[in-house]
Amino acid sequence: MITSLRGTITTLRDNFIVVEVNNIGYKVYTPSRHQFVPGSEIFIYTYLVVRENILDLYGFPIAEELEYFELLMTVPKIGPKSALQILGQADIYLLNSAIINQDPDQLHKLAGIGKKTASNITTHLEGKVEPIFSTDQTDNTLSSSLSPNQIDAIDALITLGYDPKSARDYVLKSNQADDTKSIIQSVLKQIPIP
Repeated sequence: MITSLRGTITTLRDNFIVVEVNNIGYKVYTPSRHQFVPGSEIFIYTYLVVRENILDLYGFPIAEELEYFELLMTVPKIGPKSALQILGQADIYLLNSAIINQDPDQLHKLAGIGKKTASNITTHLEGKVEPIFSTDQTDNTLSSSLSPNQIDAIDALITLGYDPKSARDYVLKSNQADDTKSIIQSVLKQIPIP
């Protein structure tokens, strides 16, 4: 079992990187939201999926992400590719908050995860995670403290073409808790049109 890699990133694609270790290149599927730089050194925690004729390696720069990846795969109908996609849309703090609070709407509305999948995740993983808190002040303000108007603003931004995570981050940074229209106007003044 390959549990981690330390090497140089030689190739960067949308959903995978190639890490060269002692002249051997390992294709590692990673959440797309991470900012990897070709030519840089990396240490990455990995999970090897073995199937009939496939060996897929999944990697995460943060150990907790690997833990959530493994947890997500225990949820019925979620395999490694789905778990990776979920971690690309929702960070571990959002996942943790939704599970702890048994609030699938956090995942559905704020991370763009389907309603049924979000419900399955929160139901199946209930009691299997401990509360975690981000050292980043922004992440401490998870959707449990979002107003209905902020959630509506996030939905509107997603409709305008922003990805769910960016929409949530922009609304949180806007520091507006007024009506939905004011929140959206405040956000649109600060960010470029997609």
